[in-house]
Amino acid sequence: MVNKTILVVLDGLAYQTATQCMGFLHALKEQGAATVYKMQCELPSLSRPLYETILTGVPPAISGIVNNRVARNSNQKSVFSLARQAGLTTSAAAFHWYSELYNCSPYNSVRDRHTQDPDKLIQYGCFYHEEHYADSYLYLDAESLRLRYNPDFLLVHPMNIDNAGHKAGLDSAHYRNTVRHSDNELSNYLPGWIDAGYQVLITADHGMNDDKTHGGTLSTERDIPLFVIGECFSHQQSCAPKQTEICGVICELLGIQNSNKPVTENFLLNEQLIKKQYLHEVSS
Repeated sequence: MVNKTILVVLDGLAYQTATQCMGFLHALKEQGAATVYKMQCELPSLSRPLYETILTGVPPAISGIVNNRVARNSNQKSVFSLARQAGLTTSAAAFHWYSELYNCSPYNSVRDRHTQDPDKLIQYGCFYHEEHYADSYLYLDAESLRLRYNPDFLLVHPMNIDNAGHKAGLDSAHYRNTVRHSDNELSNYLPGWIDAGYQVLITADHGMNDDKTHGGTLSTERDIPLFVIGECFSHQQSCAPKQTEICGVICELLGIQNSNKPVTENFLLNEQLIKKQYLHEVSS
């Protein structure tokens, strides 16, 4: 059974700021519609290596994507490659490094910005290449892709939080207000995703520090949130999911068999219970 899934990667979002500034997501938590977990990102706490970790479950030291300058296709099994192998539809509204990892490297903006190619790993994409590209535009891009192509897996990746951190640092009004703005943008789309039955994961690649950067081992750089929304999650607060397990979680949700990707025990409802819930909803 395929449970359509949306993964939102809020670039550069530190856990402590997410707990203070994301009022809408925490409103969902208070209403029992969402659960938030504290995770630690892999090292180095840099974007491109962790994009690969999130989508493949492989740490940077093993994947070989060890810094932001390693611009090449991934050589690992990813959510995108496994989904395509299973005949599922994939889509992404994201920074162009994702296109380089899973479609074409190097990125060519004229050729790749708007991707519509059923033979690619990311079949339908809207990619951007400037870090200040407005989150409001990015969410519009994502929703347009969702409504037009009805993908089984959709990646949504806004960059403004990370950009604000590099300009003003972690402990700044600019960074916090940008997080609030992204939370507000999510509030425009999440209710529709929930009503449509999507399973939604919202997380970050890494956090931020007061030096206006990241890449090291500080807790502010490594501690990131994971919000989960949907009936397929157990919502047990005692679970301790890892960043390397996000890929496996998404594969389980998509019904991809033999992915060999780990999933935290009791993080998802078991398959029989999911099917029972589905049959109950259909019959009622």
